[in-house]
Amino acid sequence: MKGPSGGAYPLRVLVGQEALRKIITTLAVKNEEIQSFIYSLKQMLLNVELILAILTQANSAKVQEDLEAEFQSLLSVLEELKEGMLMKIKQDRASRTYELQVCGWGPASDTANQLAACMRALESSEELLETANQTLQATDSEDFPQAAKQIKDGVTMAPAFRLSLKAKVSDNMSHLMVDFAQERQMLQALKFLPVPSAPVIDLAESLVADNCVTLVWRMPDEDSKIDHYVLEYRRTNFEGPPRLKEDQPWMVIEGIRHTEYTLTGLKFDMKYMNFRVKACNKAVAGEFSEPVTLETPAFMFRLDASTSHQNLRVDDLAVEWDAMGGKVQDIKAREKDGKGRTASPVNSPARGTPSPKRMPSGRGGRDRFTAESYTVLGDTLIDGGEQYWEVRYEPDSKAFGVGVAYRSLGRFEQLGKTGASWCLHVNNWLQVSFTAKHANKVKVLDAPVPDCLGVHCDFHQGLLSFYNARTKQLLHTFKAKFTQPLLPAFTVWCGSFQVTTGLQVPSSVRCLQKRGSATSSSNTSLT
Repeated sequence: MKGPSGGAYPLRVLVGQEALRKIITTLAVKNEEIQSFIYSLKQMLLNVELILAILTQANSAKVQEDLEAEFQSLLSVLEELKEGMLMKIKQDRASRTYELQVCGWGPASDTANQLAACMRALESSEELLETANQTLQATDSEDFPQAAKQIKDGVTMAPAFRLSLKAKVSDNMSHLMVDFAQERQMLQALKFLPVPSAPVIDLAESLVADNCVTLVWRMPDEDSKIDHYVLEYRRTNFEGPPRLKEDQPWMVIEGIRHTEYTLTGLKFDMKYMNFRVKACNKAVAGEFSEPVTLETPAFMFRLDASTSHQNLRVDDLAVEWDAMGGKVQDIKAREKDGKGRTASPVNSPARGTPSPKRMPSGRGGRDRFTAESYTVLGDTLIDGGEQYWEVRYEPDSKAFGVGVAYRSLGRFEQLGKTGASWCLHVNNWLQVSFTAKHANKVKVLDAPVPDCLGVHCDFHQGLLSFYNARTKQLLHTFKAKFTQPLLPAFTVWCGSFQVTTGLQVPSSVRCLQKRGSATSSSNTSLT
């Protein structure tokens, strides 16, 4: 390529021109992309405006229809009131007309009699006046005292002084008048119902205890038009502000009349709960409050099916003794898997998602409890704090036990017969007994056997207490120095039981534990 003077362009000039052309081409392409994007945005805005216009029109029509219905209802009430008052006036007028007609034609009526008596009294009074005038004009003074006495006696006995001058029938109808001044002012003061403000949840006054949540909120401004509140809540494992997407749905409670509500009988199977509230009047609901997150601490575990005796059928938190267990279960498992082997504990569906304190799947099939140790363990270690759970067993069970054990409890060892476990034991076989067991020492308990037991473990204090779950009566307390993490432990023979987890330590249990008012015994006292 040649320059303006006929000579060739230097190489660096040619390179610079090529780079410039590329830049220009890139800018042109980008310019087209921006123009296309702007066009798309404009179309999108038009579509949004169209949708909003349709929605606004529909909403406006609905509001107008509701307003007309309210006014029509008010007019109907006024029309009914008017008809009732007019009917009352017509009835009163007819009654008075009838009385006046009777008075005019019936001399026996009260009004006619009153009129006749008045006429006679008037005539008598006129005669007395005439006599008195004549006496005053007479010149004979000797007859005057006698005439004056006669006039006086006549006046005293005159009918005019014995008449009632109050009419028996009145034409006054003022008692049927009405005054709508106050109501008129009220109607003139009518305004559209305002949209309620968003409530504010008071975390300082809200409370989580005894598997209940009491939520307290307030309105930022006084609003006498609020009819009720709507509360929504959901469970979550995430701390902090609620996330937009959660696996758990919002649960709704409507018709709350006060600025406080208590959710009872909850199972805290997740770490936190989200809450939000909105206020509603007769016409519209306001915005939700800023959502809040409350911690719901509780002891949550499942039963570790990989530890259970072959004669125990474990289904989530339910266990049933099965005399046909063992090989029968292995055959069914092989048929289900189609792999010619028993499902491993790692793949067992009963295990679910492990928690941070759940045992790693280190037990093999040979570590299952066996022989006469019909035992199964929980899958979550207790290494601190206070934990509480409940278990309900079938009363017809021949033998049942509940307590805690070290993870090192031998596969042949029964609960309470070694130093690695503590339990309460119910025996309905041959001779009924209710005992506390540890290190092969037994203490007979002098208490009715409840069908539901509560277990409270305070790891750091070395306390393991058992309660009647329904009455919270303390049955027995072990005092020990736990040297290893503990696991919930259960045993059953010829029976079944159901475990309830996700429970907080009940307030009554905490009070009993602090006061130490109920009977308790050390493990060294077991005989």
